[in-house]
Amino acid sequence: MKTDFLVIGSGIAGLTYALKVANHFPEKRVTIITKASADETNTKYAQGGVAVVNDLENDSFEKHIEDTLIAGDGLCDEEIVEIVVKEGPARVQELINWGARFDKDAEGDYRLGKEGGHSEFRILHHKDVTGKEMERALLEAAEKTPNIEFIKHCFVLDVITQHHLGYLVTKSTPDIECYGVYVLNTNNYRIEKVLSKVTLLATGGNGQVYRTTTNPAIATGDGVAMVYRAKGRIENMEFIQFHPTALYEAGKRGQAFLITEAVRGDGGILRNRAGEAFMERYDARKDLAPRDIVARAIDNEMKIGGTEHVYLDCRHMDIEKFKEHFPNINEKCLSIGIDVTKDMIPVAPAAHYSCGGIKTDEWGRSSIINLYACGECASTGLHGANRLASNSLLEAMVFAHRCYIDAISRFDLIKDVPEIPDWNAEGTSEPKEMILITQSLKELQQVMSDYVGIVRNTVRLQRAMKRIDLLFEETEGLYQSTFVSPQLLELRNMITVGYLITKGATFRKESRGLHYTTDYPEKAGLVQNIVL
Repeated sequence: MKTDFLVIGSGIAGLTYALKVANHFPEKRVTIITKASADETNTKYAQGGVAVVNDLENDSFEKHIEDTLIAGDGLCDEEIVEIVVKEGPARVQELINWGARFDKDAEGDYRLGKEGGHSEFRILHHKDVTGKEMERALLEAAEKTPNIEFIKHCFVLDVITQHHLGYLVTKSTPDIECYGVYVLNTNNYRIEKVLSKVTLLATGGNGQVYRTTTNPAIATGDGVAMVYRAKGRIENMEFIQFHPTALYEAGKRGQAFLITEAVRGDGGILRNRAGEAFMERYDARKDLAPRDIVARAIDNEMKIGGTEHVYLDCRHMDIEKFKEHFPNINEKCLSIGIDVTKDMIPVAPAAHYSCGGIKTDEWGRSSIINLYACGECASTGLHGANRLASNSLLEAMVFAHRCYIDAISRFDLIKDVPEIPDWNAEGTSEPKEMILITQSLKELQQVMSDYVGIVRNTVRLQRAMKRIDLLFEETEGLYQSTFVSPQLLELRNMITVGYLITKGATFRKESRGLHYTTDYPEKAGLVQNIVL
């Protein structure tokens, strides 16, 4: 199959880009590939909102820039931060024009929230399902655009480069080019080629690498792993943001229900087993400190108390306002027997967001020619060592627009895609035991959670690397000898991502932002990005 513009992923980044390209080139073909249904994305599960300066009387670009730089702990690219903050309002207005609805007050003004690390009220939201509302508006617009085609339930195996034409491609190859992707059609289990002049990776995050995450099951780091295998540049993977307050449900693995930071913005208080409001011992901003500080504080309180969670106390809050702002959270709590007017909510940190990823420039270009990356899978320089709350949806929209601008300006200059060979599955057979895959996944998640979590040290990282190396060898053996399946492909990608996170953490001989190691508790003098 051939297309003009290929998009991998249907979250806010992929859909925004696809809509812009399709409207600019109504005669061109825009193809969006998703490995599940079109609306199953990280965007859909974003509760809090989108941070944007829209009240210049009480807020300013300078304040938003400063808040972002402080949260990023010295590693943000200041030029990128300025671009995102200043271009953000126009991108949000476009989303509103596409039909997204944000909450307003009785006077018709947008109701603005405040979250950890923000100096002003600037968070636009739609109740506690902001991402779902943004996804709805974009999907409806995309489905009405005749030259956008969705290919659902297809798993992308690899980015196609000169490597697949028989050339030696290494990290030092200066002109690696992308020609499209190989995909596994999960309807008929055939491996097919999708060729394109321009490809955008908007594959989301990698939270499933950990035992507990706020991410959906699809968040397996596929884009990052594919680019690394294609010899593209990956950076700052050690900075994994753990959301401080995921709902704790005893014995549950996988996706945890997120309790948005906006609950603390509205007055929720974190308490330990003894009922003490402990955040004042860790930071002057108390419960509204940046996420890295809050997550480490909770982790420490859990270790001191020997518990698996702490509590979020909302009992003193206006219950009618709580139900209005957080109907999903209230409903979820009631479904498991928690009445927020009488009971505190048990919460614990869970893997939430990857601040690193595919290294891109100010136009979203990766180190591989004709391959762009946008959204959580990309490392633009905005987040640095720690993402400021609600900056991710803003970043996705701004860089989707920038990828679009650059792609349309270069499209006519790009050569036609050369003849690409079919996928070679010779010598492979049916896998004999699925447990070889499922058990390896459990082992990986356990290793990453125990050794490469919120608090790290050299011994833990060394142990993690040894176990990841063994899992890699075993899984590559399976990959070479058996028919590929979505489960095997995801495991293979997650092992690669686990390796990159652990490698980056090993190289960073300091504590900065989301990377905290007891062996190097202070920041080093030299501020640098870890590029792999």
